[in-house]
Amino acid sequence: MSTLSPQPYKGTRDYYPEDKRVQNYIFETWKQTVQRFGYEEYGAPILEPLEVYTAKSGQELANEQTYSFTDRGGRVVAIRPEMTPTISRMVAARRQEMAYPARLFSIANFMRYERPQRGREREFWQLNVDIFGVDSILAEAEIIALSSAVMKALGAKDDMYVIKINNRQLINFMMAQYLGLDAVQAQLMMKLFDRKAKISLEDFRDQAIEIFGEAMASEGLTKLSALMSAQSMADLPREIRESSAVKGVQELFTQLERAGVTNAMFDITLMRGLDYYTGTVFEVYDTDPENNRSLFGGGRYDGLVGLFGAEPLSAVGVAPGLTMTELFLRSHKLLPELISTTQVYIVVLGDALKGAMKLADELRSEGVNTELDMTGRKLDKQLKTGIKKQIPFMIFVGDEEIKNELYQLKDISSAEEQTLSVERIIATVKDHRRSS
Repeated sequence: MSTLSPQPYKGTRDYYPEDKRVQNYIFETWKQTVQRFGYEEYGAPILEPLEVYTAKSGQELANEQTYSFTDRGGRVVAIRPEMTPTISRMVAARRQEMAYPARLFSIANFMRYERPQRGREREFWQLNVDIFGVDSILAEAEIIALSSAVMKALGAKDDMYVIKINNRQLINFMMAQYLGLDAVQAQLMMKLFDRKAKISLEDFRDQAIEIFGEAMASEGLTKLSALMSAQSMADLPREIRESSAVKGVQELFTQLERAGVTNAMFDITLMRGLDYYTGTVFEVYDTDPENNRSLFGGGRYDGLVGLFGAEPLSAVGVAPGLTMTELFLRSHKLLPELISTTQVYIVVLGDALKGAMKLADELRSEGVNTELDMTGRKLDKQLKTGIKKQIPFMIFVGDEEIKNELYQLKDISSAEEQTLSVERIIATVKDHRRSS
């Protein structure tokens, strides 16, 4: 029989305790931040009918990147590649009963069959935050301000990231009226804009010429150049500047300024690839030259709830990912030192196991996370284990300590040792937890 590989499935990763600490730190920060804005947590199945994604997510996601299969009942289902269609389905199912605006969030895992690379995995975790039932630009302003608050809660400063903003209605106007493209050409051009950072200028130009066609190429490239060089809305060609969609974007920037978001900028080339966006789209970019890429994004998608047979409902959402967040924290050295969730490691001296077990029970009953070494190994091996596990405190328990009810408590980080009663040990450990 051949030996099984100890490696995880390609594009997925194992989370050992030290990895799980990082994950839990990010998840907890996300959760606390969005709850401060009044968002409520929900959960959803990991499987959905495939048609949920083919309807609006885009053919590439639904047909090429989705893990789909036929179940035992003959139904074609998919492991969720994203959450937006699912939460739209859930809201549609309770369209009349829910209170609006509905502010909802989840932290969940997803799968997409794509080429694994730095920052992109086949199984990935995301925070999904959505607000339903607000038609005005105030919904976008809140979601973008919340996105900025998430970054700040993780320790980011304004100069570490920038929020790029565009608008799908403005994009549609630009594609049809300004560039003169038909629907098929417009889709191809949007996909090309989405890839612009990943290809050379020459490749971009060659592919743009192909989309325009020979007759339109010369004029089209001139107009594209004018768009690409626009640093702000004031730099846009006059025809675009005077469109009604621009006014909505200007109002959004006014609202963001009021909310204290000062590192947002307009980017006419920002597309966001998914087909369901109907208004504002935005992405948060890392400014670190070593990791200069999109961290996460979102936007307005007013049409999805209506696909599930309910009355249409406006919606704006955003979805930061775990892996990109972790890379951001590491590149900016913002990840705190994360120690074990176990607070105390009891080292047993001689034949004191029975008394040590009693002490462990007492500590646990008082809410102190306690691990007891029950191996009977020599002192040095017990010490090495406690240190390797990154447990902050050790208690040494022998017959003398049990008799006197005084125990030696060692703080591993400072190497400081104190002889204390059980009550004082509990207070010391809890004080350390509160201060760390």
